Amino acid sequence: MIEEDIRNFDKQFSWEPEIKNQGSTFLQIQGRTLGASVLGMGGSHLGGDLLNAYDSKLGLVTHSDYGLPINISTDDLIIASSYSGNTEEVIDGLNLALEKGLKVAVLASGGKLLEIAKEKSLPYIQLPADLQPRMSAGYQVKALAKVLGQEDILEELSRLAQKLNPSEFEERGRELAEKIGNKIPVVYASQNNYTLAYTWKIRFNETAKIPAFYNLFPEANHNEMSGFIGVDKSEIYPLENSRAISRGSRVDGISDLSFIFLLLADSEDHPRIQKRMEIFSKLFTDKGFSVEQTALTGEGRFHRLFSNLLLADWTSYYLAKQKGIDPEQIPLVEEFKRLMNG
Repeated sequence: MIEEDIRNFDKQFSWEPEIKNQGSTFLQIQGRTLGASVLGMGGSHLGGDLLNAYDSKLGLVTHSDYGLPINISTDDLIIASSYSGNTEEVIDGLNLALEKGLKVAVLASGGKLLEIAKEKSLPYIQLPADLQPRMSAGYQVKALAKVLGQEDILEELSRLAQKLNPSEFEERGRELAEKIGNKIPVVYASQNNYTLAYTWKIRFNETAKIPAFYNLFPEANHNEMSGFIGVDKSEIYPLENSRAISRGSRVDGISDLSFIFLLLADSEDHPRIQKRMEIFSKLFTDKGFSVEQTALTGEGRFHRLFSNLLLADWTSYYLAKQKGIDPEQIPLVEEFKRLMNG
């Protein structure tokens, strides 16, 4: 059950990943992230995203497509990451990497990827099974840090087993779910917190089964926010009309999309980004939109990142419960995969 997975999320950081088929060639490239690429789709590239969010200087490339990233060299390390082990885009990239004679490693809980790794004696880490991929972020980031030989990062991640308290964020998540209701969430964060904004979107899509969108400051201030004037109409109609729109009415043929803006506020962001969030919040609140700020909290970067992700988990979980839908299964994705394989 997804509720149990959220409550026990801190335990993922007690897990100690083990590299199988660790040959001398692989050992020579450990501890070097430059030239490392993570092949993964959806929740399976989250480990790479989180490591980059922790320290942008790591420079990991995440590739969410068929094939391989451009400008691959023979010295690069290709990490094929698929929680299920059956993601066709990742398998395609791994096969191409093997054809090119590149150095590769595999992260999976089972499936075809693990079969290939064992058959060809490739370095691999087998992830604990029986979770939805989006709920395995702790396992994935630890496995990736292990493959990259980042022992200091592994130690910091392991300390989260004692520092994280998933239940601490449950009530705030329930409150946010009630405030979101039937509105469409738009998540904004700084460039440094891109991974968080994107993951909130994924949680809303897969767990709560609702559309959601994200963007980053300052870029959104230069273009996207202008697009909401057509919904708000406050430049043409009185404020009470814009508020009526946010409640679900129509004005001048424009139907309500009923947005709520979630701002991921970070005291470590550039001061001008923080000011942009404050101005945006006031401006859009005055125009009748719903705006919620959620501050990153915790001791250390990883603690702050995973605390915020737990809040996203609880919020999307309670949204699903509120709507009476299954928060765990993703039937449309599974049907799409079936049709692709048909």
